[in-house]
Amino acid sequence: MDYPKLRYINAFPVEHEGQNLICIQDPAGFCEKVFFVSYPLFTLMAFFDGQHSIRDIQVEYMRRYGELLYKENIVALINELDNHLLLESERFEAHRKKLENEFRQLTYRPAALAGKSYEADPVRLENQLLSFFTSPEGPGPIPETKPSRTLKGVIAPHVDLRNGGPCFAWAYQEIQTCSEADLFIIFGTAHNPTRGFFTLTTKDFETPLGTVETDKEFIQELEKKYPYDLYQDELNHKTEHSVEFQVVFLRYLYRNRRPIKILPILCGSLHELIVTGVNPMTVPEVKDFIQALREVITARSSKVCMIAGADLSHIGPRYGDPEAPSQAFRKYIAREDLSMLQQIEQLSLEGFFQSIHKDHNKRRICGVAPIYALLASLDASQGKLLKYDQTIIDPVTQSVVSFASMAFY
Repeated sequence: MDYPKLRYINAFPVEHEGQNLICIQDPAGFCEKVFFVSYPLFTLMAFFDGQHSIRDIQVEYMRRYGELLYKENIVALINELDNHLLLESERFEAHRKKLENEFRQLTYRPAALAGKSYEADPVRLENQLLSFFTSPEGPGPIPETKPSRTLKGVIAPHVDLRNGGPCFAWAYQEIQTCSEADLFIIFGTAHNPTRGFFTLTTKDFETPLGTVETDKEFIQELEKKYPYDLYQDELNHKTEHSVEFQVVFLRYLYRNRRPIKILPILCGSLHELIVTGVNPMTVPEVKDFIQALREVITARSSKVCMIAGADLSHIGPRYGDPEAPSQAFRKYIAREDLSMLQQIEQLSLEGFFQSIHKDHNKRRICGVAPIYALLASLDASQGKLLKYDQTIIDPVTQSVVSFASMAFY
């Protein structure tokens, strides 16, 4: 601990009890406590990178603030962060391994966000989901009609349902009316760091409306064709909402209809490839997965529909911008988003990637990887934008997230 190293955390400015502070959260959920620290203290924590000793940290603090910070105070902060599992340490590794073992022994993946992002009570949840369809921003009540054309896939948001529920409904009404699939391949956004590009789990997914089965036979066939480890980051599935929200909607649609199965895939970050401009399909770990996935789909008789759980731009102080976005800036973001979505409508994998690479993903689009995986895997001839929207995700900082629903035929 002489060279403390912070784990991957969320940090953003807030006003708390009349003070301007930095809020620190653990996105992986190992630590459920929320911390509020001063700006000088947060500056200090920026040097908890595993490269600076306690002495180095003292020197940096003196250089920035002109006062001595006693070693005892730094050690106390290190101990507090370590006690709350926010440092990469022996304590954290032991805790993580314990959770991994417990999670692997489960046959199902518990509903992590029930009672938080959506209703935990089944009746209340059904009413909540129905309200998204009938909302003025929604597509209207779900029609009971036979498919007029075959849906191959959708893009749906993964923003908190309380913020983007009606936009989800546009994608899921299209699934209801135009899909005959019995297998839904869900590409989710991995919000926590992963060692590989793709992470699977064979666990069935629990929802308040019942459990949705994961297609284990499909996964077994996929494993035979893909030489990389698909389970080294399986614990990320435990709290990841980008797949969970899609499963909740699917269970709602099919609870009184036919049985369905899912294939839950978390997609790791493509950030380094975006910055360097390297085509992901030239990376063996990506190319081989897409090829294996397509081969298994072709070899099986299942009717398949693909879903990408993907949000778009993230702007405002919560995401590192110096100030809240103005209306003019939000309109600019909408124009940029819609220009990118045109590339997706045209099923242009290269055009989509280049639209992100051109400014190194300056808008912080977190759904790049699942959208890319969907476009690379999809056998479609037409894309259609169903709904685009933005929401203020944080009233204090007025930070904004954009998202969309799209359909592919």
